[in-house]
Amino acid sequence: MCGICGWIDFDRDLGGPDARREIADMTATMACRGPDDEGTWIDGPTALGHRRLAIIDVQGGRQPMMLQEDGRPALVLVYTGETYNYRELRQRLTALGRRFDTSSDTEVVLHAHREWGRRDPRTAVSELNGMFAYALWDTATRELLLVRDRLGIKPLYYYPTQHGVLFGSEPKAILANSLAEPAMDADGLRRTLCSIADPYNTVLRGMREVRPGHIVRVTRDGIQQMTYWQLTDSSHTDDVPTTVQRVRELLDQTIRRQLIADVPLCTLLSGGLDSSAMTALAAHFSDERIRSFALDFVGYTDNFAPGPGRPTPDGPYVQEVAKFLGTDHTDITLSADELMDPSVRAATLHARDLPLTSGNIDSSLYLLFRAIRKHSTVALSGEAADELFGGYSWFHDPARIQADTFPWYELSENLALQSLDPGLVEKLDLPGHLDEQYRRALAEVPALTGPASADPHERRMREVCYLFLTRYLPMLLDRKDRMSMALGLEVRVPYCDHRLVEYVFGTPWSHKTFDRREKSLLRAATADLLPQSVVQRVKSALPEVQDPTYDRMLRARFTALLNDRNAAVAPLLSVDRSCVLLDATDNRRGVERILALENFLTDYNVSLTV
Repeated sequence: MCGICGWIDFDRDLGGPDARREIADMTATMACRGPDDEGTWIDGPTALGHRRLAIIDVQGGRQPMMLQEDGRPALVLVYTGETYNYRELRQRLTALGRRFDTSSDTEVVLHAHREWGRRDPRTAVSELNGMFAYALWDTATRELLLVRDRLGIKPLYYYPTQHGVLFGSEPKAILANSLAEPAMDADGLRRTLCSIADPYNTVLRGMREVRPGHIVRVTRDGIQQMTYWQLTDSSHTDDVPTTVQRVRELLDQTIRRQLIADVPLCTLLSGGLDSSAMTALAAHFSDERIRSFALDFVGYTDNFAPGPGRPTPDGPYVQEVAKFLGTDHTDITLSADELMDPSVRAATLHARDLPLTSGNIDSSLYLLFRAIRKHSTVALSGEAADELFGGYSWFHDPARIQADTFPWYELSENLALQSLDPGLVEKLDLPGHLDEQYRRALAEVPALTGPASADPHERRMREVCYLFLTRYLPMLLDRKDRMSMALGLEVRVPYCDHRLVEYVFGTPWSHKTFDRREKSLLRAATADLLPQSVVQRVKSALPEVQDPTYDRMLRARFTALLNDRNAAVAPLLSVDRSCVLLDATDNRRGVERILALENFLTDYNVSLTV
């Protein structure tokens, strides 16, 4: 896992001292993602930067990596992520006459493009199984490819310029270049306020994401997007027992592949079905005793108060699973003081890099990963199981499902919006923005075929599953990536394996709920691995601190912000409405979002035009 960045300018030689300084500055912003090594490659219109977190072939995997032909660089690659099937691909490429100098997956990607991607790069990328984002420069054709994995696990941003493009694993890398303007307009503010992933744009004007499953090709003639993967209808014909068996087979294959590492590895264990099943499979296939880590808060279990989405505390289930599986387990217990530590909050918001926050969930993940990094360099996490197998309560709420919008989102619940100036709220027209985003997403949904296509509920659930996988899951993947990579920890997400996603997405909703519960297929496929208490446990959301001290500290910071007339966010706020937000019973998320926006505007000196 690494951090990448680069600069292409077809009308300039980037070998001069000013350009070299800028690419060095861009690369330096990625140091947190790659603490083990750094490298740059500059030639004519091209400057590539790389920071490395060494996971596979620690000695031989240095980057930028070149494929030489006739004694000269033919392809140059900066790569972040993991290609889990690189060993199988290496064998195939060796049989075709390719010769390798390292044992890294990065070199396999280079040779795959040379062997299979000459005519169409999509052919080469489609061979890769993994989580990745990379930039490939062809020295002969003077063409840059920006490639992102199918589910968008690894981030990749780009910023078109007059004569080329800037790109980076995070916006901060791009903003380190003088050609990038840190500006936010009304569209950016809309995206900031809504909990909907936009695969087309970021909150910063002019900056874009490489969409999951896409390649961006940059040439002197311009920028072109190509799709190499998308969710499709598979005309699922397997019965329920066969489907359960196939899910287990795919999980077995995926976990075995994702255990490959030349550094210490662990799992994130919450005591829920997703993480427990993943940990059980890891323990089964690992040659060594698996380490597991869990997040907890001071007094959380003893003083636990059930709430929406959190019927039970994680602690007792975590301990039961760890004992049942025999893992080398550690609880990371946090206090409100730690979560509100100014240095932790600053580091968390800087890691997020955009004014998107989950408040104390972000901070708690950051502190969890900081503790884990002392012991492990790679962690397996259970992200995507809920979106894939239908775990959230929204999937099973008829009112939410029938609503003609995103099931997880209601404007009336957006407390941050309620703090804004009424005139600004009217101008932003968030209902219109959400509807536009929703219609755009629906237009992408692959139509059902076969007998299920005649069932209106099956058709609707196909839409809902697509929305969760493409507009909700990316927010969680981004959060997990940012908080972990800020500390040089690689987090792998086995439930995002594209073969598993393709198969389960194409499965009828009636199969996914065959036992009239959430996550029926996952439960049936892994029940033999776990204690019955965990198999039958109702989903409980990621824990949040319940210490009232945290809320008092949060309110104090928000009050100070309202009293600061020079605050960057002040022109957006209504003091009277913000005071109402401050007095609201459940105001934590709204306050967190406004504080994050202030931090972002200030730290990045963002010009705001709305």
